Amino acid sequence: MVRVLFLHPDLGIGGAERLVVDAALALKERGHQVSFLTNHHDSTHCFKETADGSFPVQVVGDWLPRRLFGRFYAICAYLRMLYAAIYASFFMPQREQVDVVVCDLISVCIPVLRLARHRPRVLFYCHFPDQLLSSREGLLKRLYRLPINWLEEHTIGLADKVLVNSKFTLRVFQDTFRRLKTIPDVLYPSLHTQYFDQMQKKLEQRSALLDEPIHGRVPRNAYIYLDINRYERKKNHALALHSLRLLGDMLPSMEFKRCRLIIAGGYDTRCIENVEHFAELEQLTEKLKLQDHVVLLRSPTDEEKCRLLFGAHCLLYTPENEHFGIVPLEGMYCSKPVVALNSGGPTETVVNNSTGFLCEKQEKSFGGAMYQLFRDEPLRLKMGDQGHKRVQQKFSFQAFADRLNGIVQELITIPKQSSAKKTE
Repeated sequence: MVRVLFLHPDLGIGGAERLVVDAALALKERGHQVSFLTNHHDSTHCFKETADGSFPVQVVGDWLPRRLFGRFYAICAYLRMLYAAIYASFFMPQREQVDVVVCDLISVCIPVLRLARHRPRVLFYCHFPDQLLSSREGLLKRLYRLPINWLEEHTIGLADKVLVNSKFTLRVFQDTFRRLKTIPDVLYPSLHTQYFDQMQKKLEQRSALLDEPIHGRVPRNAYIYLDINRYERKKNHALALHSLRLLGDMLPSMEFKRCRLIIAGGYDTRCIENVEHFAELEQLTEKLKLQDHVVLLRSPTDEEKCRLLFGAHCLLYTPENEHFGIVPLEGMYCSKPVVALNSGGPTETVVNNSTGFLCEKQEKSFGGAMYQLFRDEPLRLKMGDQGHKRVQQKFSFQAFADRLNGIVQELITIPKQSSAKKTE
C-alpha cells in the first residue's frame, strides 16, 4: 500500500480534473491510500467523487487572490500552489505524510516538495505546456511571462517522473522544453467505464418509469447534436453553431425542425471568460436565428451529462489542437459517432470514417459530417458501435489503472540519491 497525495490547483469540473479523479480512483482500487490537497474545492461545482466522501479533500490557501487588478493570473496561481506545497512539505501532520505526490498543471511546487523531511517521490502529469496556453500579446506580457516560462521548464525537470496525455502533447513538450533531458512517458487518460455502465442502467430504469425527454426544451423526437466543453473561446463552440446553421440550409425545413444542438459546458461565475463567452454564444445563436434549435446548459451534473451522452445522436468536438480530449472517449463509449477537428488528441482517439469524422476547421466540412450522419442512420449506428469497441480495446480503465499502478510502484523503489532529473 502506497500513500498517494494528489496536489491540484482547483478541483472543479474540467478535463484535467476528470483525469486526476480517475487516476485517484484507479489507485484506490489497487489498494493504495489516496487523498487530495487543493487551493479550491466547491462541493456544488465538482465531480461527485470529490464531494461524496470517496476521498479526503483538504483545501489550503483559498484566501490568497486568484488575480490582481484583473490580471496576473499566472503569478497568483503559482503563489497559491506554492502555499499548498509548503503546507504539504512542512506543516502536514506526520500521520498524513505520503510516499508519492501526483501534481499537474503547475510545476513550481516540485522543488518545495523535494525539500520535505520525508522526501516523497514526485510524479508530474503534463496536460500541455502552460506557456503555450497563455496569449502572447505585447512586449510587457512577454516580459511578464519570461521568468514564469523559465520556472515551468526547470521545475518540471525536477520531477521523479513526467507523464503526458498523448503523443501530440509529447511532441509539443519536446519542442517547447528543449533544455530538458527528461523524456516523458505517454499515459492516455481513460474512462471509469463501470460508472458509465451503472449510470446507463439507472437512466434506462428511470426512463422506463417516467418517460422523460432528454431536456425540457428538447422534444422527444429531436435529433440531438451534443457539444460538451467548458465555456471558453478556445473551445470553439461557435463552430458548432455555424455548422448547425449550414445544416439548416441543407435540410428541408420540416426535417431541420427536429434538429437540436445542446452545448453543455463547465461554467464558473468566478471565471470572467466563462460569463462573457456564454453571453457571446447567446448573441451568436440569436444572430444565426437558431433560438429554437439551441440549448445552452451551464455545469451539468454528472447524471445530467450521462443522460445527455446516452440520449444524443452525435457528439461534436470543436477545439483545435486539443491536448487529448476526454469527451470523445465518453461519446464513443456511449456509442455515439464523434465529429471532431483533424488535429491534436482526437487524431489518436477518433478513427476517421470508422468511429466518426475528423474534419477541417470550417463549417462546410463540419456541417457536411453532421448532414451525412443525419441522413444515414445505419452509418451512425455502425460508427457508434465501433467507437464503443475502440474505447474498450484501447482506452480501458483497467489498462489505465494497471499502468498507473506500475508507475507508482516503480517510483517508490527509486533510490533517493538518484531521483533528481538534470537539466542543461
